[in-house]
Amino acid sequence: MSAASGNGLEDESAYRWPIPPAEGWTADDLDRIPGLPPHTELIDGSLVFMSPQTVFHGRCMRLLENSLLEQAPLHLDVMREMAVKLDSKNRPEPDVLVFQAEGNTGPQQTWYKPEDVLLAVEVVSLDSRERDREVKPRKYAQAGVPHFWRVEQDEEKGLPVVYVFELDPATKSYGLTGIFHDRLKVSSPFDVEIDLTAVDRRPGRP
Repeated sequence: MSAASGNGLEDESAYRWPIPPAEGWTADDLDRIPGLPPHTELIDGSLVFMSPQTVFHGRCMRLLENSLLEQAPLHLDVMREMAVKLDSKNRPEPDVLVFQAEGNTGPQQTWYKPEDVLLAVEVVSLDSRERDREVKPRKYAQAGVPHFWRVEQDEEKGLPVVYVFELDPATKSYGLTGIFHDRLKVSSPFDVEIDLTAVDRRPGRP
């Protein structure tokens, strides 16, 4: 068995890697390229593929999506793992986002406009640290997304720690407004309170 054998990469009949055009991919290309892995993102015209999800990552998204959806006012909606078309070369996929409900266009929709998004949340993974800590927040801010949360894992407790940022419209950059352990409580973009220690609990269970 060859060194590459068993990883599937040598089997072009199973998957043929897309060859980018000279000018790079565009945000609309993500809806047209056949066979892309789920949750592929576009950053600066380059495709970014997701690594296998960890239990921590999945449970953080579940906790945040359920909590935000339960507490959001009716004119807002909440979705996990849906793309935002920031511009023609950038279409990232926040782990969770809060947006104007009127931004929903139908069941076949694959992305939201940045002007409809109030909050983008990224749960940091080992392979996405630079993108989640630097690249994506910078791009969300430049696109005018007013709120950004970065979620990291506390190495001692194993619980989520939420870093809350708010946009400075004058500089189109985020400023840190709080770091939350155990319990997240903020009043913007709306009143939200989340028990971060419940990350491993089933929704509705003690």
